[in-house]
Amino acid sequence: MNDRLVRLRMGGYALLCLLQLAFVLFGPDVARIVTKVLLMPALALAVLPVAPPLLLGALAAGWLGDIFLLADGTWFLLGMAAFAAGHVCYIALFARGGRPHVAAILGYVVVWAVMIVLLWPDLGALRIPVAGYSLLLATTAVVSTNAGWRAGLGGALFLISDSMIAMGLADWSRPPAVDFWIMLTYVAAQYLLATGAVRRWPVKR
Repeated sequence: MNDRLVRLRMGGYALLCLLQLAFVLFGPDVARIVTKVLLMPALALAVLPVAPPLLLGALAAGWLGDIFLLADGTWFLLGMAAFAAGHVCYIALFARGGRPHVAAILGYVVVWAVMIVLLWPDLGALRIPVAGYSLLLATTAVVSTNAGWRAGLGGALFLISDSMIAMGLADWSRPPAVDFWIMLTYVAAQYLLATGAVRRWPVKR
């Protein structure tokens, strides 16, 4: 594929990310919603010519999750389920790289266990869904290290982003402008995971 076109499409994703972050901070709410819904389709379009099917599945699931998480209640659980499906795609994709380093496995096991132990008393009815989802999230972080530093960093940022959401579910105090930090780490995570995957396992169409 033409490198210039790739850069142009990635530039479109970057522009949407910047607009989304600005709208998160300053509004208007309609613009924030529109840019959020366009993020994953833009990233998928950018990597489409070389993206493995599992990567496209992960981005499609992330797109559905972004839409569902615009609402509360049952829609939030559907959003969590969509992102869980996306992590299953990422896990299956990055598992192609073989067994992750023991340090990555042990490190993320500790992070996951500590997070669940601390959050558990305050999660109420969301205890089981959050525990299950966060296990998939931590597994994505572990296996993403198989594709090099870029994907590995993406997995770590995804974990950080969703940990801030989990803190809100537990009614913990969170950093100022937390929605900004959640989105910043999320859009960076998806970019790094996607580009890490296509660098390691490109598919020609």
